[in-house]
Amino acid sequence: MSKDKVIVAKRYALALYEVAGVAKLEETVAELRVVKHVLESNKDLQKVLSHPKVTKGQKKELIKESIGAELSTPVMNTIFLMVDRNRYLFITEMAAQFIELANEAQGIADAQVYSVRPLTDDELQKMEQTFAAKVGKRALRINNIVDPSLVGGVKIRIGNRIFDGSISGKLNRMERQLASHGS
Repeated sequence: MSKDKVIVAKRYALALYEVAGVAKLEETVAELRVVKHVLESNKDLQKVLSHPKVTKGQKKELIKESIGAELSTPVMNTIFLMVDRNRYLFITEMAAQFIELANEAQGIADAQVYSVRPLTDDELQKMEQTFAAKVGKRALRINNIVDPSLVGGVKIRIGNRIFDGSISGKLNRMERQLASHGS
């Protein structure tokens, strides 16, 4: 992703953050997660939005039909402004930037926990407490992903940090260590 795309998306995210305010932060984050999911999972919608023969009015109507029923006025107005300014390709990045801003303001981080089986609520809560402190956050919003290739243990990704306590990860590290000492 280009640096310009991130800069532009962050400007719109900051503007929406100012408009939405702290009182509506969680609601706005939830709405933007839906927007991001719909746009990322629907490649046909992305193609139509980027097609030059589709008018801005048609693009707005399509967005409203696809995801607009659940969106608040500030979110919808931000998205429509981005369409008006031909920035519709940056909407998903704007949503990601806003979520990042909101998480930072609340002291929360998103985490993906990979395990060989679904973890219980108690296990997830213990992981949240342990790893939130390690990354300097108040809390973690955990998404548990089942990955049988881990063999055992867990792997946690928080932002760009990875904590790998899986058996497959340990085996890979041992293999690299043996290969480096063997030559």
